[in-house]
Amino acid sequence: MTLHALASPDRGTDAATAVFLHGYGSNEQDLVALTSVLPDGMPWASLRAPIVVGPAGHAWFRIGEPGNPDPADVAAAADAIWSWVDATLPATARIVPIGFSQGGLMASQLLRTAPERVLAPVILGGFVQAGEQPGDERLRRTRPAAFDGRGLDDRVIAASAVTRTDAWLPVHTTPTVRRYADLGHGIDARVLADVHAFLAAHIPATTP
Repeated sequence: MTLHALASPDRGTDAATAVFLHGYGSNEQDLVALTSVLPDGMPWASLRAPIVVGPAGHAWFRIGEPGNPDPADVAAAADAIWSWVDATLPATARIVPIGFSQGGLMASQLLRTAPERVLAPVILGGFVQAGEQPGDERLRRTRPAAFDGRGLDDRVIAASAVTRTDAWLPVHTTPTVRRYADLGHGIDARVLADVHAFLAAHIPATTP
């Protein structure tokens, strides 16, 4: 499964690379505005999810039971992203997954499948997959930095998935948690400012 990417970084770079992961029914153009939150000079790419769900609309996995996607579909999507990483970046490079909604789940899934390859994941209006994942034991020991942002008026993500995420994050990460009044399932200027501050604090200053 080959993913389409917007603005693929130079394969020669071993700098931390931001990887934007859009939500259901969107595409790789959707999160490009978030490049404004990245540290100066940080390489980035925005990926198109593999499942076509409409004109210019794509998904990382199909929606079945709300908040509880098929683990096989999530695994296939994660494998596709890692295949793109392997083909695009050197083995020494770490990625900074920044995902919204379904893409937020994928950002957490990348952390949970290969913690050593992920730095400072950003989960926006997203959730985590149920069940133990390959990297969870390591994450419980290391508890890396992660960002979790959500609108208090978000009614899109199932309440059970939000509860699961709120319980999982502090056990497996050192989370920066932000909740936004008067925000639904979306991103606003407050979110951008907080993500910018989070990345500035956790991305190495040597990133070109």
